[in-house]
Amino acid sequence: MRTTLMVSLLAVSLGLTATCLLIIRVSVEQEIRRGLDSDLDHSLSTFRNTASQRNEMLTREAALLADLPYLKSTMSTQDARTIQDGSGEFWTTSGSDFFALASPAGKLFTHLNRGAALDDMLVESGVQSCMVDAEETCMVAFGQSLYELSIQPVYFGPPANGSQLGYVIIGYAIDHAVARQVSEVASADVAFIVDGNVLATTLPADRLSDLQLRSQTLDATNATPQKIQLQREAYVASASALTVAGSIHAQLVVLKSYDRASMYLRRVNQWILVLGLSALPIGVLLAMAISRTVTRPLETLVAGARALGQGDFNYGLSTEGAVEVRELGLAFDRMRGELKRTQRELLESDRLATIGRMASSVSHDLRHHLSAIYANAEFMSLDGTGNEERLELLLEVKEAVQGMTDLVESLLLFGRTGQVLHVQYESIAHLVERTVHSVRQNPECRTVQVTIAELESVDAWVDSVKLGRALYNLVLNACQATKTGTVPPTVTITLSEDAEKIRIAICDTGKGVPAAIRGTLFQPFVSSGKVNGTGLGLTVAQHVAQEHGGEVRLEKSEPGKTIFSILLFKKALQALGQNQSESYLGERTAEQEGAEAKTGHELERERL
Repeated sequence: MRTTLMVSLLAVSLGLTATCLLIIRVSVEQEIRRGLDSDLDHSLSTFRNTASQRNEMLTREAALLADLPYLKSTMSTQDARTIQDGSGEFWTTSGSDFFALASPAGKLFTHLNRGAALDDMLVESGVQSCMVDAEETCMVAFGQSLYELSIQPVYFGPPANGSQLGYVIIGYAIDHAVARQVSEVASADVAFIVDGNVLATTLPADRLSDLQLRSQTLDATNATPQKIQLQREAYVASASALTVAGSIHAQLVVLKSYDRASMYLRRVNQWILVLGLSALPIGVLLAMAISRTVTRPLETLVAGARALGQGDFNYGLSTEGAVEVRELGLAFDRMRGELKRTQRELLESDRLATIGRMASSVSHDLRHHLSAIYANAEFMSLDGTGNEERLELLLEVKEAVQGMTDLVESLLLFGRTGQVLHVQYESIAHLVERTVHSVRQNPECRTVQVTIAELESVDAWVDSVKLGRALYNLVLNACQATKTGTVPPTVTITLSEDAEKIRIAICDTGKGVPAAIRGTLFQPFVSSGKVNGTGLGLTVAQHVAQEHGGEVRLEKSEPGKTIFSILLFKKALQALGQNQSESYLGERTAEQEGAEAKTGHELERERL
């Protein structure tokens, strides 16, 4: 079922993906063509605006030349040689590509141009064809050269009533330089074509022959750009007719490379191919994901069985799926409930066994101490016991009483772990000193040298009773451990701090902690090498440190040097202090509200 569903979903996803990618490709291709058409139309408009500005400047320059007194003086001679001799200076002043002076009848006195010399007959014929509207710019072809001319009349005196002396003609050549300027403005390749011949262009030379052939098919009256092939590159071309004097056909062709513009389309095609190939594994994954939803209830049931094997009885089971699957899930849930109940009963039995172990250990130690007290008291009551013996017996009784006291305090503190701490801002150094003094009074520590090697001034928020008892247990254990060593029994306590924590280290010269119990060292009733003791000392110390947000750590254990440390982290202690302050403020506020309420009742009774 899953395979059939996966194949169907895969076919549908691949079909939709292929359709979407094809639509994207066609849309991008159409958008590229529209963009090219728009660019070509904009390019032609830009050329027309630029040409209009150039023609206005040309007309103003021609008018300024026609108004020069020296030019009028030269033209007034009407002598061709005199006019030819002085024309060079005027041409230099104009800075134009073409310069000519003509009589009022249109006969040329002289003409000058940059580049190859022009034929006199062609120039005179072209100039005369432009004199129909002499004061407007005119485009004229002199053979294989194309010029934009401005013709201005020269008058002797004011133009309104003066006599005409002739014409001054200036113009600029429409050559490759102009083609490059137009190309830069239009952001496209351009070509000026006159009677099928390319006079100026920005295209490479190897494409001119193809352009001359294709130019015959370009319709300047059609506003829609056409696609042409030049060599091996496709272009989109748009033609615009140029008004040229005479019966000459000229046009401006603006071209944009379709191949270069469609590079983005080629990249899109590549991405379409990549996406198409990627759609296959994605479709497989999608089909797998959808098909899995059909069998998800069974998979959830399997996951629930695995979670049960790891001890998780609260793993959520699916209530979806077929009737048979739901019934199987309900049966599994009932079985899981029975297992949970059985485990709870086993834990209760284990707890009872732990209590039995503790009672056995405590009763054994209490019987030991009571036996010592009873026997020593009996010996003390004998008439033959001397004073020195009585003192020794009394000392043994005190030791037994001290042992029972320590045992009872350890049990009480073990039972109170997890309760609310009563923290105060205490001096840790003073707490260490008090604890060491108490340990020195213990009979088991009288033969041990207990010293404080380093004691920094440290204050913190702590429960001094619990923390003092935890430290007492560690120091007492250290004293008991030193008696099994091979060097003089010594216990050294140091107190230090850094930016993050407070460290109380207890170092003893005993044989070290046996490797067999290091993993269970902080569990209840774990002890080694001691005749007496319940095995609760390290457990209580660890619980107290954890209640303060810290821990007890065995840092080093080797013959002659064992180090236990109480690590108290400052952030946790500050949080305890803040909670204590908030609790104190809350109690004060409640007391004040109670007092105010009481005062109000008293005033009310007095009023009544």
